[in-house]
Amino acid sequence: MALCLLSGAMVVALATESFTLAFTHSVEKIRWEEDWRLEKQKLILVEARIRGTGAGMEAPATASFANGVWRYSPGLAPIDHINLLQTQASEPFALCVGAVCRPLSAWVGATPDQPVRLEPCRQSSAKSPPFDGH
Repeated sequence: MALCLLSGAMVVALATESFTLAFTHSVEKIRWEEDWRLEKQKLILVEARIRGTGAGMEAPATASFANGVWRYSPGLAPIDHINLLQTQASEPFALCVGAVCRPLSAWVGATPDQPVRLEPCRQSSAKSPPFDGH
């Protein structure tokens, strides 16, 4: 299976069945990490980690705290895609595949204010129309 990153006319396929998406909360400046798995053409959020709490970042009651990190399994239903928008006011999203972590823009060449979609690759992904954020 592969993860496709779509931004404008660009489509990048990464051969992986799992990845980590990391970002820093724009107000609280606290790091948040999410581990995702690709399964049956869906994205499944396996675990989330928060390195503190703050506005809109409270860990649920089921979270465990160790070594300065709250960990929990969100238990959300599988989804088809993730839409991300990097703004100039926030730190870059990071995408980690295996041991390689890079800013999202380094994977797909997106600029600030250019939306990026993450989704399981399908045969038609390479032929999909450009992603415009909708």
